[in-house]
Amino acid sequence: MANSVLSSMRSCAVATALFAGLIASPLLRSQISPADRSKALNTLFVEYWEDVLLHSPETATYLGDKRYNDRWSDMSAAGFSNQLQRERVFIERLGAIDTTGLSDQDKLSSELLLRTLIDDQESARFKEWEMPVNQFNGFHTQVPQLAAATAFDTVKDYDDYIKRLSTVDKPFSQIMVAMEAGINDGRMPPKFLLEKVLVQTNALIAIKPEDSPFSAPLKQFPKTISAADQKRIHDEVMHAIATVVLPSYQRFAKFLSAEYIPKGRTEPGISSIPDGEAYYAFRIRQSTTTNKTADEIHKIGLEEVKRDEAAMLVIAKKMGFSDLKTFNAAVKTNPKLHATSKQQLIDAYSSHINDMKAKLPQLFGTLPKAPLEVLPVPEYMEKEQAAAYYQPGTPDGKRPGRVYVNTYNFASRGLEDAEVVSYHEGLPGHHLQISIAQELTGIPEFRKQSYYTAYTEGWGLYSERLGKEVGFYQDPYNDYGRLKADVWRAIRLVVDTGVHSKHWTRQQMVDFFHDHSSIDETNVQAETDRYIAWPAQALGYKIGQLKLIELRERAQTALGTKFDLRKFHDLVIDSGALPLDVLDKRVNEWIATQK
Repeated sequence: MANSVLSSMRSCAVATALFAGLIASPLLRSQISPADRSKALNTLFVEYWEDVLLHSPETATYLGDKRYNDRWSDMSAAGFSNQLQRERVFIERLGAIDTTGLSDQDKLSSELLLRTLIDDQESARFKEWEMPVNQFNGFHTQVPQLAAATAFDTVKDYDDYIKRLSTVDKPFSQIMVAMEAGINDGRMPPKFLLEKVLVQTNALIAIKPEDSPFSAPLKQFPKTISAADQKRIHDEVMHAIATVVLPSYQRFAKFLSAEYIPKGRTEPGISSIPDGEAYYAFRIRQSTTTNKTADEIHKIGLEEVKRDEAAMLVIAKKMGFSDLKTFNAAVKTNPKLHATSKQQLIDAYSSHINDMKAKLPQLFGTLPKAPLEVLPVPEYMEKEQAAAYYQPGTPDGKRPGRVYVNTYNFASRGLEDAEVVSYHEGLPGHHLQISIAQELTGIPEFRKQSYYTAYTEGWGLYSERLGKEVGFYQDPYNDYGRLKADVWRAIRLVVDTGVHSKHWTRQQMVDFFHDHSSIDETNVQAETDRYIAWPAQALGYKIGQLKLIELRERAQTALGTKFDLRKFHDLVIDSGALPLDVLDKRVNEWIATQK
């Protein structure tokens, strides 16, 4: 990426100053009617979202919008520069619309979009595009996942896919140029993580073309597509895989092994890159939507670990053990608590999700319409992935929400973890919250798809507790699994800040896991590498959960017998994902109205 292009990118300070100047502009004191200003504002929201979909075709595909299924995002230096320039124009336009007298939702939408745009301007100084791949995220795994997320209903859908495959070499080239710029700027991921990216890339190369995820759309054609078209599509897809897709992956693998991996950084913490400490502070604010420091979060983590361990010890003693160490050892070696097949893991998640579905009316007034299914994590990426994750469905419900369960090394995975993770990833966690957001009316599209780690993941972690409130976790081992999952998120606060702020080694992170949890070794290793690759992302879970608990307790104390749990939950999720400070304000206003 050319430095001359990057030098044109302004930081958050510039964007903030621009907005401050607009606030004082006479435009804001104009006599334009509230109705006209609301119309102008909502027109801007529509234009912004259309701009997102146009320039991020992959996002459009995941949302079921097929208009751009034949193209890729521009991942070049010019592409990122253009995005920032377009966003600066939106900042100027937002600042020119006075929201005085407009609806609360209009004001909130304006505030949230402005925050997002200014956040993007600030992030530019850290050149995140120069480190575009790791073992958890990257274009190399996005391509096959996108094939699985695309709806194939017509001949055009397949022709668009063929064009996409036939041009996949361009974004790969753009990414490698960005990675070369990262080498020059000293912005490199750890070498040992990049070696995992190479393993993933080679795994996709090694699969026979007819068995690869790239050819998966050919397995079952819609009946409306003629035999002649099916043959043509089959041949063209296989030709694109053979002549463009696989060669692109091979070039990428060669670049990784010959040029990129040897120059990977040796220190695991992000503070070792240029501006690393400032970048980590930015990522903390971005992930938690708070102004907490790394030291504050580290301390919170230690306190939460201690609290969870005390609760875990109570269960261990009820089960006849004197301490956590001996109980954890017994759990790890108990054959009844380990899966005997991949399908057993899938079935365990499905069962818990179905049981919870019947209890939802006790907790919520509004329920999602979107369907949910449970699937295994794809083999080409399972080794380095988390125990489970959620992928939202399309807003129209044609593609269901999906809980992906990692069945890699299934015999080492504890069945006592399945219940709590089912509630987090499925119901009443991510699937409920994200599906309801997508189904909302009366708010702009960008808010239906908004994601704030502390809110979204905090809600998932908070949802784990709700199973206890409706009478689940009857098996004491599963209840122990609930606490084990909670201490896991508390440990994240300690080890994430440890490695990125306190210069911990990777082994120190692993040792802290071993000393304070019974999490299976497969997850310990994968999660440790996840925190190294994704600075501060894991902090949002516990910080968000603690905030939700605080807000609920505040409302219960203030309202007493007037407190309605279903109304509280509906309030929390009825406007889509929100920064924690905005959610705090909304809860305070709700308490006042309930009084």
